Amino acid sequence: MRSFLISLLATSCLLGCSDAKIDSGEASQSNSEAKVKTVRSREVDKLIKIAMAGTHAYDITESLTTEIGPRVGGSPEEAKAREWAVKKFKEIGLQNVRIEPFTMPYWERGIETAAIVSPFPQQLYITSLGGSVATPSEGIEAEIAFFPTFEDLKTAPESGLEGKIVFISGRMEKAPDGAGYGPANQKRRLGATEAAKRGAIAVVIRSVGTDSHRFPHTGMMRYQEDIKKIPIAALSAPDADQLERTLKRGQKVSLKMTLTPKWSGDRQSGNVIGQITGTERPDEIVLVGGHLDSWDLGTGAVDDGAGIGISAGAAQVILESGLKPKRTLRVVAFGAEEVGLLGAYAYVKAHKDTDLDRHVLATESDFGAGPAYEVKSGVRSGEHVIRDMANAMGLPMSEGATNGGPDIGPMFSEGVPVMRFQQEGTDYFDLHHTPDDTFDKINPDEIAQNVAAFATMMWLASEADTDFRGQ
Repeated sequence: MRSFLISLLATSCLLGCSDAKIDSGEASQSNSEAKVKTVRSREVDKLIKIAMAGTHAYDITESLTTEIGPRVGGSPEEAKAREWAVKKFKEIGLQNVRIEPFTMPYWERGIETAAIVSPFPQQLYITSLGGSVATPSEGIEAEIAFFPTFEDLKTAPESGLEGKIVFISGRMEKAPDGAGYGPANQKRRLGATEAAKRGAIAVVIRSVGTDSHRFPHTGMMRYQEDIKKIPIAALSAPDADQLERTLKRGQKVSLKMTLTPKWSGDRQSGNVIGQITGTERPDEIVLVGGHLDSWDLGTGAVDDGAGIGISAGAAQVILESGLKPKRTLRVVAFGAEEVGLLGAYAYVKAHKDTDLDRHVLATESDFGAGPAYEVKSGVRSGEHVIRDMANAMGLPMSEGATNGGPDIGPMFSEGVPVMRFQQEGTDYFDLHHTPDDTFDKINPDEIAQNVAAFATMMWLASEADTDFRGQ
């Protein structure tokens, strides 16, 4: 799929357009192998050529991950990332660049160790889940109570785990759209609460990921207010396998774990905003974005340095083209996404009474840098314009619904129309929230295809006379 998309776009970018609108050929890629007609204007053809020939997103992502690295929401590193984003947005030519600050609670990781104590002593690789409380300073040592899946724990009697460490397994299946993430993620978010209800003193889970590397996956968890808070951590997949094999020997298995995370009070985060001001309808806004923060284990390249690179890179392509959009094109680098979409909610709060009702269309990139393979729509009218975006890139429309992406969801709930390019993410959860999320995973040709798609979306949304709200 990937090689076909890149060769298709590279070939079609060489085709000149002599009329305002021209049939630039047919693309045969889709999930059903149905043919998709590619129709592009001169302007869109120009944008795609510039994007596919350039390294806009690749360079921006390289800069962020190299010069800043890991950048947890509320951390000093995230603050440096905001300064970096202001400088980068101005450097590529965006206007009205600013930071919209907000306050958030700050969680720090600390020490994290685990080991099987008996019957076969050995170290394990774990990581605290975001928001977890700490163990006592000397750690916790207890017998393991094993649950093959989260559902097994949820349906267990609400007692009987007193003094035990719960181990929840359950494997996540690979899928291009990451469909297995939601079901697998239940144990991460709710595992500590369900185990504590039944008397457990701590929890370890099989990492929510699809890799077989000895890198545990972190991610945010949640406590229920009226339930005792107990520490929770994720095991790497090979260590979860090891623990399961040990349990199958039929002997009692004891585990010791030490976690020292802490909440360090309120800190400042913020959203970084820049734009290309529209020439005819400057008060109407087309918004694209990604999230600036990352988890602290890797350098946040696929999650979500690539999204910052793609959204800002697409704006850079439009500026380089010399084209003048009618509507304002706004790029947002959202802060503190990983710890609860805090930047997304802060954006809605800041703009609800000013210009949110003038947001014409919104989307984001937050699923790595794999090539887009279909388009999803979340508009109430103007579906034909979304279809034009898909056709211009030789992509099929999906019948699936979308809220535009995690950071776009809160504004979608307030009535903002959305769309989304569905990116190939079969390997995304091999890297997600691990030390393996690093810049070497970014393919320059594939990320350039995303830039072409986003630049096309921004331009066509700017030029359309359509009211996507259906008013």
